[in-house]
Amino acid sequence: MILSRQGGFRPIGQILAHDLLPALQGARRLPLRVSCLGRISPDEAEATQEQCLALKEVTCAEEAMRLAALIVSKGDYPGAVALSEFQPRLAVIEDRAHGLVLAGAIRADVILWQPPVASDAEARRIVTEASRLRGQAFAAEGRGDRETASTIRSRASLLEARLVDPFWRATAAALLSLPQAA
Repeated sequence: MILSRQGGFRPIGQILAHDLLPALQGARRLPLRVSCLGRISPDEAEATQEQCLALKEVTCAEEAMRLAALIVSKGDYPGAVALSEFQPRLAVIEDRAHGLVLAGAIRADVILWQPPVASDAEARRIVTEASRLRGQAFAAEGRGDRETASTIRSRASLLEARLVDPFWRATAAALLSLPQAA
């Protein structure tokens, strides 16, 4: 005699493994922290410095994206009042364990979210390329060419923005495939 599972019941082990455990694992990584990386130039004589502004913590990735987009579109960065020369460069969403959820370049008050890497092999290629670019930036800095070094470092940072934590890759890819409200 063969038992049929047409009634819609699933074994408890399957429910635990596929539904409950992933939800619990995700809950341990919350809240998500929304931040903004940018440059400040305190004085013409001084070198440009990087500054990270923590904006807010939220409990879901969609809310984090909306919050980041709203703050960037308004140009109203909490804590930037003391940094009168703050120039935003990257919006970053991280989990409690500092795993990257999503990041994007800020251009003309809009966030250009970077697609997450699809595999560990792609992540290794990006790390290699970003390291090569940082070496070029170091060489440019050694020659006294600060502007070129800064530009190259920005390119490396943008590549590294794709290095989403493996736990969040599918979520980030799904978020970027959703149509965004205009």
